[in-house]
This record gives sequence, structure tokens and C-alpha cells, in this order.
Amino acid sequence: MSLPGKLLTTAMGVMPHTDIDRALEKALSMDIPFWPQLPNLNYYEDMYVQASEHFPGILLDLEERTLRFSMEKFIGEFEETLAHMEEPEYFDISEQYSAVYHKFLKLKLDDRPAIRGQLEGPISFGFNVLDENKRPIIFDDTVRPFLLEFMAKRVNVQLARLKKLNANAFMFVDEPGLQFVFSALSGYGDLVAHRDMEAFFSMIDRPRGVHLCGNPDWDFLLSLDLDILSMDVYTNGDIFISYSGAIKDFLDRGGVLVWGIVPTNVEPFQKESLDSLETMLVSQWETLASKGIDLEFLVSRSLLSPATCCLVNPDKEKTVEKAFGLTKQLSARLRERFQVD
Repeated sequence: MSLPGKLLTTAMGVMPHTDIDRALEKALSMDIPFWPQLPNLNYYEDMYVQASEHFPGILLDLEERTLRFSMEKFIGEFEETLAHMEEPEYFDISEQYSAVYHKFLKLKLDDRPAIRGQLEGPISFGFNVLDENKRPIIFDDTVRPFLLEFMAKRVNVQLARLKKLNANAFMFVDEPGLQFVFSALSGYGDLVAHRDMEAFFSMIDRPRGVHLCGNPDWDFLLSLDLDILSMDVYTNGDIFISYSGAIKDFLDRGGVLVWGIVPTNVEPFQKESLDSLETMLVSQWETLASKGIDLEFLVSRSLLSPATCCLVNPDKEKTVEKAFGLTKQLSARLRERFQVD
């Protein structure tokens, strides 16, 4: 396993594009490319829908763009799913569920420092998908253990395919729902969630990591057995760096941090510049250095990316593409500043 750092660039998986080739071109413009998820193209491209393929009990309505769960259907389909548990291809994403993924798999990518895939994580999926009683399936003690195993198999088959293209391929498990675990109203506490996530990652091949744009308990997340963590430090950086002890432990274990620093929403993007984002990020790093984290080591274990996914801009993909470009400019400037080879 060799995850790169050294301020190279990557980006989030979800993109606002409806032109497949254009989206793929932008993804390939980053140092560490990935296959984009394009929910504006069609509902199959939604990250939750992609994760749901072949999961028993799923009710998918393409016209209404809804994803629901039926326990009766789960029971009826469970044995059929079990019959395929030792068939890796059953857990891969089909061409119907991602037009981009299979194009990506046909590319020559062995000259890149790494490549990346992604899949929606079980906690976010479990919170988002509701049963017939409008209850998140994460609460179901029968469904949840199977959900963990099912999604682990989905991560592993994708990682195996990507590793055929590039030996340094790795996976993000997208977990925007993790921040809800720490709400008093979640009904699914952090102790259970931590146990489940540890069990989940124990079933996943390395390198594996988490991407999220929210603000969870960072001690919780940094203590998991991850190789890489991607987060929105444009919004949450001041909070994140207050966990310097956990960050140091994560880095000392060999972890890599992806600093999501360039905003993709129109208004915040227009407020910032290359200079302001450099100042913001370096200030965060210098704060960590003042708390005992070696700055050169931190830089060597860091990647850069846009801050968030964004599907709601009035200019559609234009600002997102600008954010990709600014991320690359920031990488070049910081690599020169810190004399990174």
C-alpha cells in the first residue's frame, strides 16, 4: 500500500455535470483521478441508488426519484442475495447504475500516483433509506449487520477492479450521515456506531478511508482504522484542528488527510482567492505545528481537494470547474512554498 500525499490533488465524487465526457475530463485533470457520480444525469447516478443495487428489499422509483425499503420484500429476496454472496461481480456497479464508472475502467491510469473510487457508507445509507413505517433501516437489528457485510463486499469488488488499473488505488466510503450519530435525536448512538464502523472496516481491503463534508465528532472518526480521511476544512477547519492529539495519532499511524479547502458554492467561491485560501490553510497547519505536529511531516501526508460536492449552483458546473482549477493552482503554490518534490 502506498497512498500519496505531498499536496497532490483529488476531488469529491459527486459532480453536477450532465455531460459524461466533460465530467470525466475534469476528474482526470486532478493528480488522483476518480470516476464521477452524476445524479443530474439520471437517478441511477445518485450515490444512494448506486449503493442500493441488488440490496434486498429496495423499492426504487425512478420517476419520483425515491429510494425506500420493504421488510416483506427484504425477506422475499434475502435467500436469492445469499446465493450470490461469493460472486464478486454481483456486488459491482453495473453500467445501468453508472455510465461513468465503466468508461473509467477502460482508461490507462497506471502512470498516475493513485486513483480513487467511492461508495456510499452503511451508516449514511441506513439513515437515508426508510422502511414502510418511515423508520431508517439503520435502527433494524436484523437488517443492519447484513447491510454492513453487503456494503463491505461492494467496496472490495470496486477496489479490486481499480487496483488492476493502478496499484495505488484506494476507496472513499462516503459518510455524510456520520454527523447525525452525535445528535441527541438520532436514536443510534456513537458507541454502537463505532462498533459497527470498526466491524465494517475490518471487512474492507486496504487502502480505505472516509469522505464527508459535515462536522462529526472528530475523535470518533480519527480513531477508526482508516488509511485516509477527506473533509471540508473550508467550513469546519477551525473545529477539526482543535483535535490535534487525535490528528497526530492518525498521522503517526500512517494516515493521509485530504484538506477540502476550495469552496464550490458560487457565493463563497466568489469571496475567496488563491491568496486567501493559502492563508487560511497554512494558518490551520501552523496551529497544528504549534501543538506538536511536525509541519513537514504533515505536508507529506496531505492531499488537497475542493471543499464539498455541489449540485445546487445556478451556474450548474461552472463554479465547480473553477474550484477544480483553483485547487490545482493552490497545490502548485503550496508545493513550491514547502519545497515538495
